[in-house]
Amino acid sequence: MSLFRSEGHLAAWLGSTKQKRGEVLSLTKVFELARAWYSDPRDPAWRPRTRDESQEVLDSVGLTGDFWELPS
Repeated sequence: MSLFRSEGHLAAWLGSTKQKRGEVLSLTKVFELARAWYSDPRDPAWRPRTRDESQEVLDSVGLTGDFWELPS
């Protein structure tokens, strides 16, 4: 993950690094994803998510489309 202060900053970085543009999220969206994604692994009921459960988390915060589709 890379953080940028503006679209112009992102564009300059892309131009200087020759990287492809990926998905761009606001910090609000990143925080929303973090709240949905992370739980307390110290909880006795904790267990790793299945692929489908992880996909549901992404979908639940509006991260859909090819980029956000987890491999089968």
